[in-house]
Amino acid sequence: MPKEMTPGSPYSLVARTLHWITVIAVFGMIPVGLTMSYRGNVLDLWDGLTNTLYSSHKLLGFLVLWLTAGRLAYRLLHGAPPDVPTLAWWEKAASHLVHWLLYGLLLVVPILGWIGVSLFPALDIFGLFNLPALAKPDEEAAKRVLDIHGKLALTLGALALLHIAAALYHRLIRRDGVMRRMWPGLG
Repeated sequence: MPKEMTPGSPYSLVARTLHWITVIAVFGMIPVGLTMSYRGNVLDLWDGLTNTLYSSHKLLGFLVLWLTAGRLAYRLLHGAPPDVPTLAWWEKAASHLVHWLLYGLLLVVPILGWIGVSLFPALDIFGLFNLPALAKPDEEAAKRVLDIHGKLALTLGALALLHIAAALYHRLIRRDGVMRRMWPGLG
């Protein structure tokens, strides 16, 4: 392991920055996704606001996909600091499992969304450009894919809340420095 990466040391500035940008994007996208779906699919309200919500959601999803790919590449090239030594084996295992599930969902959910809007087709972003199509139009397939996309997005949100709860547990109860490793503003 590199000298600067000792057990309990913070993540790099790049890793922390990419993490917090992802947090902001995901916690913006979930309510936007729920609101746009409710307006469009439940209320059957297709106005400028609904279209703006859909365009915002698609654009952010596209960016999250590439941001996550960049995060994974950075992680694979630079590694991560070793676990805090006070963690039990099961805490380390749970932490690694949740992190890799989050990475997987941060890739799969946007890809399914992109496939879904390709199948629909609804690739327009703010009337300015279209995302490249990943599939030929098939509205029935689009509904199935977008249903899975929505369920996995909610799973991603639930897993992120579990991740946050664990971080707060380590910060407020254990006080073992786990949360501090990813906190912004560290040197």
